[in-house]
Amino acid sequence: MLVSSRPARRALHALFLALFLPVFALPLLVIVAASFATNWSGALPSGATLDHYRDLARGDSPTALLTSLGTALAASLAALTTGTWAALAAQRLGRRARRLLDGLFLLPLAVPSVVVGLALLVAFSRPPVLLNGTPQIVILAHTVLVTAFAHQSVTAALARLDPAYEQSAAGLGARPSYVLWWVKLPLLLPSLTAAAGLCFALSMGELSATMMLYPPDWLPLPVQIFAATDRGALFTGAALAVALMATTLLVLLAVSRLRTRARHR
Repeated sequence: MLVSSRPARRALHALFLALFLPVFALPLLVIVAASFATNWSGALPSGATLDHYRDLARGDSPTALLTSLGTALAASLAALTTGTWAALAAQRLGRRARRLLDGLFLLPLAVPSVVVGLALLVAFSRPPVLLNGTPQIVILAHTVLVTAFAHQSVTAALARLDPAYEQSAAGLGARPSYVLWWVKLPLLLPSLTAAAGLCFALSMGELSATMMLYPPDWLPLPVQIFAATDRGALFTGAALAVALMATTLLVLLAVSRLRTRARHR
């Protein structure tokens, strides 16, 4: 849109492809190729087989995938609820208080996720709140790591929201709770669905904090991918990675359709 001449647009498109393909697309395509390969002796994997996917279907990988889905859904819901609640409450605060609240939510992003895992491990390994060795501590870690994205997304949406809708509803005698549930939240629905999708995708791929906290009976798929590649099973790890990417993409496409419907209401 900013470039009017056709040769310049073609040059920009060529530059984009030259940067996009080797940096973003090619690594993912190599992973997909490796998931169907039988050997990898050259620059690219070779051979063709479905054995890696058959082995996944017969093993404990479906359980690990369901564990990742359950963790991501629970963490996304908790993060969306907490982030939205905090963003709405911050509207009544002063500028300094809002900045402090933003800093508290962004703090987990300022440190490595393994630090967050260690902090939760230390904090919840003794009574009265004993979560060490339970699935709840993994969900809590994911929630802490992704809530900042939900909070920032809803905060930005609230800043763009026209206050005339709320003022009109309040002027007609609507109670604050009615304005919140039937005016403000429906207007925020596209941003809420976008934040939920982002939180879900980040939770599905989280590894560092999960490695420190997961119990033996709650094995998410990223941990299984790491374990497979660590023992040298690269093709199995590639097949697991493709399953993780495909599942995440399908959920994000479903969220995108919900967001599109919310916009057209």
